Amino acid sequence: MSYSDGAGAPAGALDGIRVVDLTRILAGPFCTQMLADMGAEVIKIEPPAGDPVRAQGAMVDGYSWYFAQFNRNKKSVVLDLYTDEGKADLVRLLETADIVVENYRPGVFAKMGFSPERLSEINSRLICASVNGYGSTGPYVDRPAFDFIAQAMSGFMAVNGDPDGPPRRAAPPVSDLIAGLYCAFGVVSALEARHRTGRGQRVESSLTGGLMSMMAYLSAEYFATGRNPSRTGNNHPIVAPYGLFQASDGEIAVAPSNDTFVERFLNVLSLGDLLQKPEFATNADRMANREGLNARINAVTRERPVEHWIEAINKAGCPAGRVMGLDEVFTDPQVLAQEMVIQSQRPGRTPIRMTGFPVKLTETPAALRQPPPELGEHTTEILDTVRKLTKSH
Repeated sequence: MSYSDGAGAPAGALDGIRVVDLTRILAGPFCTQMLADMGAEVIKIEPPAGDPVRAQGAMVDGYSWYFAQFNRNKKSVVLDLYTDEGKADLVRLLETADIVVENYRPGVFAKMGFSPERLSEINSRLICASVNGYGSTGPYVDRPAFDFIAQAMSGFMAVNGDPDGPPRRAAPPVSDLIAGLYCAFGVVSALEARHRTGRGQRVESSLTGGLMSMMAYLSAEYFATGRNPSRTGNNHPIVAPYGLFQASDGEIAVAPSNDTFVERFLNVLSLGDLLQKPEFATNADRMANREGLNARINAVTRERPVEHWIEAINKAGCPAGRVMGLDEVFTDPQVLAQEMVIQSQRPGRTPIRMTGFPVKLTETPAALRQPPPELGEHTTEILDTVRKLTKSH
């Protein structure tokens, strides 16, 4: 599916909502792109040099596809917020907006003249959202933060990696993406609250806080036992068997999350009798003897190819899948059926391929309404309109 000018795009759930987007790099732009995908008008405010991501990643026809991945469906307005004119234009935009999103370090936006009190004076219905590294209180508020640091300081990195190896980061910038997702969730929650109160409010998410919230059973086990979780590589921290197993031509991922699935999995391998042995009878037993159990499983799975086991294990009702590279992922028939690969067309440029919309709405679906913008593409259009609508400054 491809829209080059919005023609044919359905109405979105957030149609009529205006977002002033002061964010750059990743966490904030991911938040505002989700709002834009759902139909909000997102006005991306960029400095004269542009969002730094415009110059990062693989460039095609001089355009960053990394930038495109997180800035579709937005309009670009160039403002120099270090000038009085730029600040005056921002005030005009805020007077007409429903939401402003920024990802400065805490206190920076206030020092620029946009404290919470000032923002409320400008527009009492304005929802003011912030994405930052550590939150706006506590001893670390002034520290800069990036995903790698958040992965380290949230406990996330410490639980990833092989048991006898060093801590490992996740390859995707997970803390940025989680913080952006939480911020978008907070924004739409604040919009719903505004229907009742008539007032805006402050919304905040952080890289470290968001990632900590995703520690799931790892944090639950720590709270229950007081012990740091051990690194388990591709093995599950609290369930066995669970992980990657060797087929004759590659690896299979199998996820038997409870005793029912374990029984189904082992029966496919003709190893169901193992559950009668005391060393494998319960999950606690299997965890204590996981190395030996995995060896028994691998001895069987190595006899057949990946596709045989994927079909047989899934048919038995146990989750299993192949370890796929992105070249396989983005050509997979299920991925294509879910429209998780889309493309945007700009005149004179190669069509830009990007990931699709993971949230599906039946009546007001996400859509690609316009391509990622050129730097400052909508400056004149947007500023002329707000100058006519507003009387201040």
